[in-house]
Amino acid sequence: MPRTMSVSDSILIRAEPSVVYEQLSDPTAMGRWSPENRGARVLGERRGAHVGMVFEGRNKRGSFRWTTRCTVTAADPGERFAFRVHAIGARRPRLPGAIALWEYHFEGIDGSTRVTETWTDNRRSWPDFLANAFDRVATRGHTFAEFQRGNIRTTLERLKAAMEQDTGESDGRTAEDPVRG
Repeated sequence: MPRTMSVSDSILIRAEPSVVYEQLSDPTAMGRWSPENRGARVLGERRGAHVGMVFEGRNKRGSFRWTTRCTVTAADPGERFAFRVHAIGARRPRLPGAIALWEYHFEGIDGSTRVTETWTDNRRSWPDFLANAFDRVATRGHTFAEFQRGNIRTTLERLKAAMEQDTGESDGRTAEDPVRG
């Protein structure tokens, strides 16, 4: 069975796109929302998201911990932030290879922002049967697409709660359910 190579989800946050972008484009802050990421260390002297910025992300799933090396591929304030994951390892990302692409799109809607988070599997050279077998071991029974769908939803919901708590404006609405609340 061919694998799903990309999954995404969206949520509506009551904040301007530039404000949401500022939060999500800081890889050191991602651990506040992500169920797996525990933060990151930006390499080099220059701070602030920019194309070419390299960071190492610390991650945890159950008792398993790993570090990834990532490079920012898009840094358009208030519009798009993206990075590719291209090395992995237990304590240091020593094993190079195309792993994944993460993208965040920001769309202003009446004083709010629709944030769309997308994960793309960059392991294109892996045969589907091998990737699916590996995924089911690494995620305890799921493909990475299924697993990341849940991670994305959790990240977006936590981001919304944190940002709207800061402004006192949460009403529970999401992009998929704009009339609830």
